Amino acid sequence: MSLRIDHPAPGVWRLLIDRPDKRNAIDHDVRQALIEALDSAVADLDCRALVLGGVDGMFSAGGDIASMSGLDELGARARMRHIHELCSRLQNLPVPVVAAAQGYCAGAGAGMALLADLIVAGPNSKFLFPFLRLGLAPDWGLLRTLPARVGQARARRLLMRGDAIGGEEAVRLGLADELVDDDVMEASLRMAQRLAELPREAFGRMKWRLANPAQSFAEELQREEDDQAVLLLGSDFQEGFAAFNEKREPRFHLRGESRDE
Repeated sequence: MSLRIDHPAPGVWRLLIDRPDKRNAIDHDVRQALIEALDSAVADLDCRALVLGGVDGMFSAGGDIASMSGLDELGARARMRHIHELCSRLQNLPVPVVAAAQGYCAGAGAGMALLADLIVAGPNSKFLFPFLRLGLAPDWGLLRTLPARVGQARARRLLMRGDAIGGEEAVRLGLADELVDDDVMEASLRMAQRLAELPREAFGRMKWRLANPAQSFAEELQREEDDQAVLLLGSDFQEGFAAFNEKREPRFHLRGESRDE
């Protein structure tokens, strides 16, 4: 198996690329396993947060370069369409996604991490964008996700230089969100457990709107109306309203009668 799946905490799914001999390089089998796992996570209403990572303290060294060689145009396009299937699923996943950026997070690995909602790095994390050195343009949506995080000019410099960026610098630049001194995976799991307490429906709608900006202020106001017209009638708002009145923390992660137990 190229992907290890477990559930280390209530409501939390963890997907680990499992190719230690290839430094968790991403090939077709890894992508397909991730696509199928993400589809299962969406279908599971008890899934409320997801952690992405790799085995043996390594996120991913990037795309499997050997699998890129010798393609004709049809093969190259098919490969990119498969990558984009995965990108779209990650971008649209209606629950918080935390990337545990341990060790190298390079190329396709960096692209995948940037599709997460939060990126956790450590002192030994290394972010790398080697596309131009391979004679390739950045893919995995990087020309949208990277400037969205660090700005257009800084993204251009990072992509042109292709130098490794350590965890501390990554957080300073806005490339990563949290720098932790302890185990990156454990810190990511703790963060996912906190995020799993958020209301899934409201979070999913907010995430989609942030990823797909409205073309005008009027359109954004219409989106607000559409979302609140649904959410104000939902059980999560009922729970939030009750928690506000009772001066307690809301328990969105509990469903149905279980909130009353």
